Amino acid sequence: MTQEELAEKLNVSRQSVSKWESEQAVPELDKIVAMSAVFDVTTDYLLKSSEIDDLSVKTEMLEKQQQQMLAREQWQQKIRECVLYGITIYLLLFAVWFLQRAFFWDYIFWKTDIWILGMVIGEFLAATAAVVFVCARKLKK
Repeated sequence: MTQEELAEKLNVSRQSVSKWESEQAVPELDKIVAMSAVFDVTTDYLLKSSEIDDLSVKTEMLEKQQQQMLAREQWQQKIRECVLYGITIYLLLFAVWFLQRAFFWDYIFWKTDIWILGMVIGEFLAATAAVVFVCARKLKK
């Protein structure tokens, strides 16, 4: 049945039927009763959402939840990788400190405590800058 045929049977305009179909408007109660007679169905059938509609809404909700969980998991993975990069960089820093003590201790021993402290702080700041740079690039992707 066309929109125009239904409109004639219900004594409404074709545009009204079009708006009902596109859910831009809701028919008045007397029109719902008339439609139930035209289609030979109960008003409950016309007014209640179908199981298919319910399933499609539930499916959409589940898909959205799945996408959110996937995005959250990807973000957590990036955070884990960032932490591992940070640990690796600081372990490399400790290895450099160990090598400096092992090979250059005689040279460092004669330097002042301020010089040694400045060197340690500088190396620590360089390692921290490397961690920040690597994590910023990783989290930006």
